[in-house]
Amino acid sequence: MDYPSFYDAVPTISLYDPLAEFLGAAEGGILQYGYLDAVKLAGHSCPTVASAYWSTRKALDFLYPDATPVRGDIKAEFSQDSASGVTGVIANVVSMLTGAMSDNGFKGIAGRFDRRKKLFFAVEMPGEIRFTRLDTNRSVSVASNLQRVPSSPRVPELISNCINNTATQQEITEFRHLWQERVRRILLEHGDDPDVFVVTPA
Repeated sequence: MDYPSFYDAVPTISLYDPLAEFLGAAEGGILQYGYLDAVKLAGHSCPTVASAYWSTRKALDFLYPDATPVRGDIKAEFSQDSASGVTGVIANVVSMLTGAMSDNGFKGIAGRFDRRKKLFFAVEMPGEIRFTRLDTNRSVSVASNLQRVPSSPRVPELISNCINNTATQQEITEFRHLWQERVRRILLEHGDDPDVFVVTPA
């Protein structure tokens, strides 16, 4: 699979998954996710997918400052309903990384490893996404201000031409490069920019 090389430069996320350990899926239950995993899940790379991946990483860093995050022991809540805007896209990435699921999640084994009722939508709360570490009940909200990392002024014209099948091959190549360049900048140049990713203890 060929993909933009900057994907490999994006820091990965390591988690301990007790279910993976129990079933022998991963040595010591340690799972590692990279940005490419989020891209594969979504089927594309865009600012929304990037912000979902990075917002989750920021939340996990806050909730587990001195420990490996425990997948399946994290609750995720969204202020919007699942069909609103890009909430569903973001939630899919958050769910993959945290293990949090709604009623359709894994039911567990003998009362252990239940992944259900840990992903919620349309919650009245400040912010966009709230993550809660269930063993301590410590919570954090993360919001992404992607408008602070604008795309090239060429993108609107190029995407219109591509959609209308009037773009030249050179324009198609330019559009794809500029689109992914914005994603790169969000993740690698603004990942620790507090004006872009706002982390607030909840």
